[in-house]
Amino acid sequence: MTDKYDDIIDLPHHVSATYSHMSMSDRAAQFQPFRALTGYEDTIQETARLTDKKIELTEEQKAILDSRLQELADRIRNHPRAAITYFQPDKKKNGGAYICITGQLKKMDVYAGVLILVDGKRISIDDILNLQLI
Repeated sequence: MTDKYDDIIDLPHHVSATYSHMSMSDRAAQFQPFRALTGYEDTIQETARLTDKKIELTEEQKAILDSRLQELADRIRNHPRAAITYFQPDKKKNGGAYICITGQLKKMDVYAGVLILVDGKRISIDDILNLQLI
């Protein structure tokens, strides 16, 4: 097949008199994929990010949690420490994540339905999965 290129095969490589020689990295950059869809990769990653569904407590689990909340209400003046597992809804998509924290409780606002920790963190009572006084 080289027969048709025999006339040019041994000629020297052309060097332009007008344009300077392009560096290897600049030459390679010409062939990188074109990113016409800005943000597309971020959207794909966000869609692939996993979230948990909120667990619905059984009546027995609700009764246990209620008794622990009552015990907490009785001891709230002493700012007891507690380990709390709660559901934090995701801001961007359905579902969320379960968070486990340990902190000192400051206040229990029954009307707003939140526990308030000494550091200012607010936890919705409806989102609590487990509560242990320490």
